[in-house]
Amino acid sequence: MSDEIRLDFQRPERIGFDEAILCARKSDAQLAVIMERVLERDGRSLLTRLEPEVFARIAPNYLEKLDYDPVSRTAYLNWAPPLDTGSAQIAVVSAGSSDMPQAAEAIRTLAYLGAPAKQFIDIGVAGLWRLLERVEELNTFPVIIAVAGMDGALPSVLGGLVPGVIICLPTSTGYGVSNGGETALHAALASCAPGLAVVNIDNGYGAACAAFRALNMIRRARTARD
Repeated sequence: MSDEIRLDFQRPERIGFDEAILCARKSDAQLAVIMERVLERDGRSLLTRLEPEVFARIAPNYLEKLDYDPVSRTAYLNWAPPLDTGSAQIAVVSAGSSDMPQAAEAIRTLAYLGAPAKQFIDIGVAGLWRLLERVEELNTFPVIIAVAGMDGALPSVLGGLVPGVIICLPTSTGYGVSNGGETALHAALASCAPGLAVVNIDNGYGAACAAFRALNMIRRARTARD
């Protein structure tokens, strides 16, 4: 199994954050080897797509090192969020509470990366007043992750109202021709709002990494000016 698993411990030096462990389709034995290698270095890791039934099978000596969230299906290995996270500079805006798993994956990832986010829940365009009453506050965030399924209208509306970097996270929420998130994805890609960035369907982790990269560059630019 040693040849199957080659962890990238040098990634933080290259891009500023470490490798996450995608747990989907990995065997229990593979996950145990990965966790052991991280702990041997007294390192930390973010585990994504860790299903509850897989988490329940993890050996007790690893469980005590894990902070698990079943909604986002993420776990922090050998790490816990600080009590004082500071002010959030990234907003995670979800069209409906049905999009909570994807939004939670983004928020948990951002917390792990050291970029706490503020969540805005259930402000989709079907009740436009719910979004409009939060626009003034959303204007203060340099980066926004817009989480939406069904017709995926939220990112386009946000793109016409706020100036920050907007990252579209299409979700598989919806009926019939929503087609597992493809309609929301196509809507984001075809948006008439200029300058939107788009990640894959249900990819909360990817949206968080894109937001973190953008925020990192904003922070560097501010530091250089100061």
